[in-house]
Order: sequence, then C-alpha cells, then structure tokens
Amino acid sequence: MKMQRESLVRRAILNRVIREQHGQVLPWVAFMMILFLGMGAFVLDIGHAYFCYRELQGAVDSAALAGAQNLKAASPSAVVAQYDAESGGYNTNANLSINGANSVSMVPGYPKYACLGSPTTQAACQGPENANAIQVKEQAVIPTFFAKIFGINQMTVSAIASSAIIGAKNQPNNIAIILDTTASMQTIDSNCTSSGGSASRIVCAEQGVSTLLQSLSPCNTALGCGAVSNGISQYALDSVAIFTFPNVTVGSANNDYNCSGNNPTIPIYSLPTIGSTTYAPSGASTATYQITPFMSDYKSQDSGTSLDTASDLTMAVGAGKSSSGSSCAGMQAPGGDGTYYAGVIYAAQAALTAQAATETAIDPNLVPVNIMIILTDGEANANPKKIATQTAGGTSIATSNSWPTGGGATSSITNYPSPFDQCQQAVAAANYAKSQGTQIYSIAYGSESSGCTTDSSGPQPNITPCQVMSEMASPNVYNSSGTLTKAYFYSDYQQSGSPSTCVSTGTTVTNMNDIFQQIGTGFLVVRLIPDQTFSGS
Repeated sequence: MKMQRESLVRRAILNRVIREQHGQVLPWVAFMMILFLGMGAFVLDIGHAYFCYRELQGAVDSAALAGAQNLKAASPSAVVAQYDAESGGYNTNANLSINGANSVSMVPGYPKYACLGSPTTQAACQGPENANAIQVKEQAVIPTFFAKIFGINQMTVSAIASSAIIGAKNQPNNIAIILDTTASMQTIDSNCTSSGGSASRIVCAEQGVSTLLQSLSPCNTALGCGAVSNGISQYALDSVAIFTFPNVTVGSANNDYNCSGNNPTIPIYSLPTIGSTTYAPSGASTATYQITPFMSDYKSQDSGTSLDTASDLTMAVGAGKSSSGSSCAGMQAPGGDGTYYAGVIYAAQAALTAQAATETAIDPNLVPVNIMIILTDGEANANPKKIATQTAGGTSIATSNSWPTGGGATSSITNYPSPFDQCQQAVAAANYAKSQGTQIYSIAYGSESSGCTTDSSGPQPNITPCQVMSEMASPNVYNSSGTLTKAYFYSDYQQSGSPSTCVSTGTTVTNMNDIFQQIGTGFLVVRLIPDQTFSGS
C-alpha cells in the first residue's frame, strides 16, 4: 500500500509539472528580444549607415564637380581635397566624423582623371592632367550601435562620382570680342608689363585676349579640326571674332593683323541697323567694326596652350609672327573719333546671329552659344560730327533727344541712333543683344564714377561709366546658398593713372590676364556623368 501511495504521489507531481504553464513565456521573451535587437540593428545601424552614405555621396559629387571645373588649374587634386568630406574640406560633416571614431578617406588611386571622347563629352584634354573628366571615390567607416551585440562594430560605405567638362561639347561657342582702341587705351598701366616694362592698356587687353585663346577649344576633340578654310576648322567649336571701336575702313582693317606697322583708316562712326541678321560691310572705303571674321585657327589642336602665330586672329592680339619670324605688334589704339560704342554692339550681335545661322544650316542639331565680351572704360562722349547722319539702312539720325515711352534702366528701348545719351544707348544695345540670347561679359578697364557727359536725359540721366559696364553684362549667377558661381561683370580698377573706384561685386580678380582666364573658365560647364563611363569603375 505504501508503495502504491508513493507511486501515486510521484505520478501526481509529474502530471502537475507537465500541466504547469507558469514561466513558459520566458523563453519566448528571450527569443523575441534577440529578434527585436536584430531588427533594431537593421533599422538603426543600416539606416544610419545609409544616411551617412548619402551625405558622403553629396560631398563626393561636389568634389568631382569642383575638380572637373578646375582641370586646367595647376592642381586639380588640391581642389578636390577642398570640396571632399575629409577633415578640413568644405563638405566635412559631423555625421561623418563622430568624435573622431568615424574616418573618411580618399580611396587610393583617386581622384582618377580621363580624357573622354564622343559621345559622353568632346571637351579638350588640357591642363596638367591632360584630362577633361575626373572620377572621385571616398569611403567612410561608420561605427554601429546595436549591431555590436552581434560582433559588428563598424560598417564601411563608399561613394563614387564622375564629372566631365561639357563647355566644349559638340556645340559651337561663337565669341565676339569688342576691344576699345580709342586714344585712352594708349595710357600706360604699370600694373601690367610687357617685355619687362610697363605696358599700354591696349597691350594689356590684347595679352588678356591671348590668355583666353589659350584656354579655348578650337575644334572637336573626337573628330579633330578637319580641313581649315578661311580660318575656320571643319569641326570648329570655339570660334572667335575681333571687333573694335572706332570703326575702320574695310580696305584697311587688315593693318591690324598684317604686321605692316600701319594703322587702319578711321572714318566717322557708322550706325548698324538694330535687328540685322548679318553684318558684312563691303567696299574698301565702307566703315566696319569687324577686324577678323569668326575664326578657329588660333590653335591647331585642343590640347596644349600654344597659339598658331600665323593666324590673323592671333596676330591681331599681338601674339603672332610675320612670315620672317618677327613678332607683330597687333592692334594699336590710334583713336581719332572719341568714344561711341552702341554701334559696335549692334554690329557684333548681327555677326553672331549670322554665324549661328551658318552653323545650324550645316547641322540642324547644333545649338550654338553666342557670347560677347566688351572691354572699355565705359565712357561714351563722341563729338556729333564724328557720328554718321544715317544708319546703314538709311534711317536719318535723330536731331533731337526723343526717347520712346515704356523704357527703363534695363530696357532695350533706345533713342539710337543719336548723339545724345550715348552711354544709355550702349546699355540698350547690350540689353537688345541679351534679349537675343547672347551672353555678355563686360570688362571695365579703369572706369570712373563720373562721366557720360552726353547723358543728360533719358531714363538714366546721371548714369556713370561704371554703371554702364555693370548694366551691360549678363546677370551674375549665384547658387542656392548665395555663392557666386558665374560672373559676367569684371573690373580692372587698379590700373595705374586712373582714379577708378569701379569694383565688381562678387569677383576679386583685377589683373587683365586673370580676368580673361576666369572668363574662359566660365565657358566650361561641368556635369556629373555615369561612373561606368570610366573603364574599371
């Protein structure tokens, strides 16, 4: 009996243990905690890593764009380092440098440069890297939070970006350069030198134009220049023409580039018609503002900076040589008619319109970019006797100062042609050109804060030469943070012998060569391109 009772007791205890449910949730809680921690590690650590990756990618994009924009600079790698995410860069981010625990580094071998051909880009390969594209790659080590439980203490994320210059793509840039050759350009500028001594303003201006030509892309990198006819390559990209004021006779214009040492004949100021679609004065005694046609033979290839010294364009700016090998002086500044330049702006715009039409007639897929660069001190005050009495189209010049209604400070409405309000006429001419899609760069060379003595009425009766130069230029371009990204108005106000206080807001360059170099850089637009463009990316 006793044994039966003990057996029954043991059986009852066993049954109770088997049927007991208290405490069985604990294993599930432990299991779920592990699952939740894993999910937390995924959500928080992976999410944080992705957030850091996006920040890293933004920094790398900026570095690649900045590097491509400066591929012609002395050290593109230094520019990349300024804009990347590494410590000290413009795009250093707290999330990518957490108490020093997180490190960002440039992957060995980057930045990588390349010369890319059609169809991605047809920009010239120049500069110290002989490249027109750049690829930047960085990696960051991201510390984890919950993933440490599973032995994962950090994650490595990488970002890559590729960028290329497209300013010299397979679309032509037509550049009309207007140089002041009035007598004031004979003034010596001790801030500019030539052959070891101080140079005249016209020589300094021409040196600046030579600097610009060295940075341009005369022809398609992928196709080469092709045959050259009348100074234009078969596959021309950046074509340049020189205009001047006062105008010269058609038959003597070549004295500005034929190394003869003679100056062109200076007739009275002619008055091109507003809205003309071509500019081609004919007849040896006819007045013209155009010294050279649009030409692309100033360099024989895109790479390098050496100019073709036999090009009429190169010789016009004093960088050419005669057939005997002697240097040519280039354009001089004889003056003789005072200063009036509304007419040359209309002439240059008409020539740009015709040049673009010629290019699109050959290839309807082209989208030419028309660019005008105007260099002068900004004051216009020619004697009325030095201005024609009729326009090229036969319209008589205004004998009274009659301004149409509806005009304003930035209007293209004008009293042109007229001996009155000559500075305002120049602003209106530039605004007309801008309304036709032309980009205008203006360079104020010693522009003063007073002058424009013929401007006593009109919408801006008190306009100054400095205002003229500023208002003629296309608007400067700023990014979303307010940083200047592209300038159109420049000023060399430090040239000697001038009381100029005309400062260009947003730009700091005042040396003529540096101004033209920066303008040339402004032609180089960059964009991000697919990383697969680079083999092995």
